[in-house]
Amino acid sequence: MDKLYKILLLSYSQTGQLNEITDNFAGELRNVDIDRVQYNPVTPFPFPWTSKAFFDCMPECVLETAIPLQKIDYKYSKYDLIIFAYQPWFLSPSIPASSILQDKTFLVLLQNTPVITLIGSRNMWLNSQASVRKRITEAGGYIVGNVPFVDRNQNQISAVTILHWMLKGTKTRKYGMFPKPGVSDKDIQSASQFGSILNQAIEKNELSDLQTKFLNLGLITLPTDILFIEERAKRLFSIWANLIRKYGTTQKGKTRVATAFKYYLLIALFIVAPIVILVYQLIIAPFTSKSINKKKQIYLQ
Repeated sequence: MDKLYKILLLSYSQTGQLNEITDNFAGELRNVDIDRVQYNPVTPFPFPWTSKAFFDCMPECVLETAIPLQKIDYKYSKYDLIIFAYQPWFLSPSIPASSILQDKTFLVLLQNTPVITLIGSRNMWLNSQASVRKRITEAGGYIVGNVPFVDRNQNQISAVTILHWMLKGTKTRKYGMFPKPGVSDKDIQSASQFGSILNQAIEKNELSDLQTKFLNLGLITLPTDILFIEERAKRLFSIWANLIRKYGTTQKGKTRVATAFKYYLLIALFIVAPIVILVYQLIIAPFTSKSINKKKQIYLQ
């Protein structure tokens, strides 16, 4: 390459897990100039969370209400590539992620620029990525690669462990018997494999088939039950978000409706979802396998 390749790497991580992922990913890049930026809220979100604080931010997250971010001094006015790392909250981009995607300065940087998205998630990222893709596309950018890093444990188990981590602030095994919460160490380290593929693509100045090469590693999967849940849950979350916004005109009222959503979510996750998934797998799935596989291919591109 005749010139130094300029990369903007943006991330926000409460726990540090996403920073570990981006460290491994970017650590494989050679002969590039990486401008690493943290997009942080002016008023930080707590970690560990309290249950009240977490559920109180649900409507703003789902409705993608922007909040003030700390000032960012970008090194360049134009980059050859943007790596955007974020977390989904409530099936939507986290509030800091939504906010940077509505920031006028950042939107200018996105124009005519290839973007790679890195996701640190419990296991559901489809709806949040659809929103991120839409905002990037509307700003004139285009996604050339997407790598989700997820907790591969069974859905209800990962929910228990993530709550333990979120509320206690420690990434430890609950009761000493549950799996370690979050993305596994092995998967975090695997980010270097994706980074190596990107490095080769940059050397050849060819990003057009990057996602295909990412997928060929065989590390990105999309379980059918997660796809089934996500396709139905976002609409329900939107209904709840608008209810909280409508009836939560005071902090007391907002907390009351958000608490109702919390119990709805727990019932849906631990009682309703397993029954629905079982019925789906036994009765519906055998007749829809081809269409499901086509949907997976679309989501993974």
